[in-house]
Order: sequence, then C-alpha cells, then structure tokens
Amino acid sequence: MNTISSFLTTDHRACDEEFANLENAVALDNWEDSQIKLNKFISDLLHHFDMEEKVMFPRFEEVTGMTQGPTMIMRMEHDQMRQLLNALQEDLEKKDRNHFFGVSESLMMLMQQHNMKEEQMLYSMADMRLGSFVEEVIKDMKAL
Repeated sequence: MNTISSFLTTDHRACDEEFANLENAVALDNWEDSQIKLNKFISDLLHHFDMEEKVMFPRFEEVTGMTQGPTMIMRMEHDQMRQLLNALQEDLEKKDRNHFFGVSESLMMLMQQHNMKEEQMLYSMADMRLGSFVEEVIKDMKAL
C-alpha cells in the first residue's frame, strides 16, 4: 500500500533536486536557464504545498480535530518559504548572484528543517490517523 509518508517524501526529494538544479544554473551565471529552473522549482514546490494544504491537512484536521497543531505550523512555514521564493525571483531579475545565494541558503535550511518535521512526525501521524482514508487522500493529492 502507498502511504502519505512515502508519497510526499518522494515529492520532497523531487523538489530538492529541482532546487539543486537551480543553484547550479545560478552558479554558472546562466540567467536564462536559471529563470527556467526557478519557474520549475516554484511550480513544483507550490504544487507540493497545495497537495498538503488543500487535501492532506484538511483531512488530517477533520479526523484528529487538531487545527492549532502541526498543520498550523507547517502552513506558517510554507508562507515563509513563499516569501523567500519571491526574493529569489527578484534576485534573478536583478542578476544578483550573491544575494540569491544568501536567500537560497536560508530557504534550504528552512526546507530541510520543515521536511524533517513533516517526514519524521506529521506524515507518520497522518498515515496512522487517516487509516483507511490514506489511499483516497493520495488519489486526491495526485488529482490536483
């Protein structure tokens, strides 16, 4: 059986790879390719957030009754990452490599901490608490 944990952790790794591809393009001062890779990374990351915020989190909250717990913290961290994505976009437009890498380091640290909390705690809780609904939740996330 597929689990929320395996499905969303695999998506984390795909986003991590897109992020590394972006940083490599910026390191080479390939601004056109960097913009393409940033667009792909933003699209993939926002899609990941949507799968969680529009499907998994609401179902988890509905089943557990926890609305002020881990999902609230994850949403706040998603918002912080969205702000950093905007800063990365501005840096690419300005071709400001140094500031880009300062922001990207902040984003990478936030993503690593965030992903660890989700992978080691929230996703396992979701798999356990959603029980027979897990496959339906994964299907709904894939449908987005």
